[in-house]
Amino acid sequence: MSYLSSTSVVVDAILTKKGRELMARNDGSFRITQFSLADDEIDYTLYNPNHPSGSAFYGEAIEAMPILQAYPNDQEIMRYKLITLPRGTAKIPVLDLGYTSITIKQGASLAITPQTLNYLGATSTFEQSGYIATIGDVRTMSNFTGVGINTPEATSLNTTTTIGTNVSKTVIGTTINLTATTVNTLFGTNTNLFTTLVVIGRDSGARISIPVTITKVSF
Repeated sequence: MSYLSSTSVVVDAILTKKGRELMARNDGSFRITQFSLADDEIDYTLYNPNHPSGSAFYGEAIEAMPILQAYPNDQEIMRYKLITLPRGTAKIPVLDLGYTSITIKQGASLAITPQTLNYLGATSTFEQSGYIATIGDVRTMSNFTGVGINTPEATSLNTTTTIGTNVSKTVIGTTINLTATTVNTLFGTNTNLFTTLVVIGRDSGARISIPVTITKVSF
């Protein structure tokens, strides 16, 4: 969803398929219980503390920026969510996966255990609520699961299966397990498949996106 105007509170909301399904029931099951805020469209370099008209105009250029229209693609919108950090935090938390990119052979497995840096006064830590991991194209994986978090939400995501189309998959865990596909037909005449892994800290809101390459081998 997005604000349509900076002068009045008008909100443009686009429902997901699940949201439309719940609303169509008309039985009170459609309830907004959580929401996130993001500032993807804001260019903070436009903040001008030297504005000739004084401090009231320092953020004038930012406030006049156009606002993105809402659309339901979490790979393209709300990538920079606003988060609440403890008072006195001097550094923004960042994630470390141990990799800046991932290359795995067809059929090979890899376990990733993310760490959060600069969070809660620690140089590095593991977040208690775990991490949300999304693979851009689940067809490239024969197994993509999260382990270590046993909440109903995590269990539901980790056990969800998808049909054989180009769709993403999201899991929750303290460790993310990947096994590259063994299906040769996905490669066609190519020797590599490419996708993206996005990981978000559930407590800190820190986010990282890295490329994933699956290399074809002969079986």
